[in-house]
Amino acid sequence: MNYELILKELKPSQEERDAIYETTKKVIDFINETCEKEGINAKANAVGSVAKNTWLKGNSDIDIFISFPYDDEMEYLKEKGLYLAYKTNEALDGKASEHYASHPYLTCDIDGYEVDIVPCYDLGENKPIKSAVDRTILHTNYIKSHLSKEQEEEVLLLKKFMAAIGTYGSEFKTGGFAGYLCELLILNYGTFEDTLRAAQKWKFHTTIDLEDFGTANDKIFKEDPLVFIDPTDKNRNVGAALRIERFVDFIVASRNFLAFVDDENLDKISEFFRPLKKQHLFNKSNEEIADYIAESFKDRETQTFVIKFPIPEMSADALHPQLLKTIDSICEKLEAEEFSVFKHAYWTDEEKCVIFTIELNVFKQGKYYIHQGPKVWPQKACENFKAKWGDALYPLEEYMVLTREREFKTAKEFITHLLKLENIHIIKVGKNIKEAICNDYDLFEIDEFLNDLDNHFNYDADKMNSEELAFDYLNTLDDFLNPGQYIKR
Repeated sequence: MNYELILKELKPSQEERDAIYETTKKVIDFINETCEKEGINAKANAVGSVAKNTWLKGNSDIDIFISFPYDDEMEYLKEKGLYLAYKTNEALDGKASEHYASHPYLTCDIDGYEVDIVPCYDLGENKPIKSAVDRTILHTNYIKSHLSKEQEEEVLLLKKFMAAIGTYGSEFKTGGFAGYLCELLILNYGTFEDTLRAAQKWKFHTTIDLEDFGTANDKIFKEDPLVFIDPTDKNRNVGAALRIERFVDFIVASRNFLAFVDDENLDKISEFFRPLKKQHLFNKSNEEIADYIAESFKDRETQTFVIKFPIPEMSADALHPQLLKTIDSICEKLEAEEFSVFKHAYWTDEEKCVIFTIELNVFKQGKYYIHQGPKVWPQKACENFKAKWGDALYPLEEYMVLTREREFKTAKEFITHLLKLENIHIIKVGKNIKEAICNDYDLFEIDEFLNDLDNHFNYDADKMNSEELAFDYLNTLDDFLNPGQYIKR
């Protein structure tokens, strides 16, 4: 199929290209000139999608990596890397914020572009990495030397398709396909459409090894749904961050899309490259959307709880794994108490607030439950069990059991119990959010929460931003209620 009309919407204009290349050159030149003047043995390099000419229109963040000699001490790299970044930001009238990955780096607003300035090591030939970012220059060089001009457009189609169906991005929040992985898929399959035709037949633990290293079936990768051996590192899976949910979403979305391609349904095909239009939410106020969502939950005849609490200042990369770990553990404990969890999810603005949403099919228990002891056959075990519980025991099938009164008859009682500081050890809670969730949480039923929506998001001084945050949360609840929207049109 000819995707030329769609590509016109995806490809940056020449004006955008010129502007971003000018800013990129300005940053690189300043860093390299400063290094030469001050005797710092380091070199600035453009990396990422801008350097590889695979960025989408209007999505042109700039990544500049400053490579230091491999033998330099890490402390020296950190110190000089940040020094050069701050000096560059000041000289180019930027606005800077410091972040931390494997080591500190700077994000600057220069000429209206987000510019990451990151120190790293120059690996040279076959040297092991010292920090996670060290491979990035190798990745950029590999793609630049292997990807054809025509395939750059195929990458744009694949990235935009993945973005529209919610599978693009390797950060923990998404757990999807990294940009580098998209580029490698095009190198392997040739075109966007051929990639989808292959993907619709993928199985769990599909393996791809462009350089024939022979390491794709290594035991270390056995839990990964997709194994794509890094052509610059035979022991690394580029798809390691890809979660099974996003892997499956991409497979199903590929099948759905190709059905429209085979039927030559151009309208449906183009929709897969644009944000999903939720007609049931279109042109509605937050209050109207909240009413719709409250009614939808009521119709399910479940009970849904909302746990809201503040978060300490921390990076998004560190926050999301801790939130997932915590809500998963709460739900595991609810299940162990025979409260049946139907679905659960979390939302966060990544700065101030977290909201857990837990929907239960079983949320109230009878007064009593059967406490199971040992099987009848081992006499000694039965005697020990009787010594503890007395004459209340009786046989049920092949077990000795007794009827006991429940400590928690409702899920709400049990959640309140779990989130007390003296009981929080019962669950696996993210270390940075432990105190916040115990000391400053609020527990609501979903209709109660939605009825007072404005007050829950008024922590932002900007009213417009508060409304946007509220809408983002409501949109997430709509995804919760209506799964699979993004992978079909």
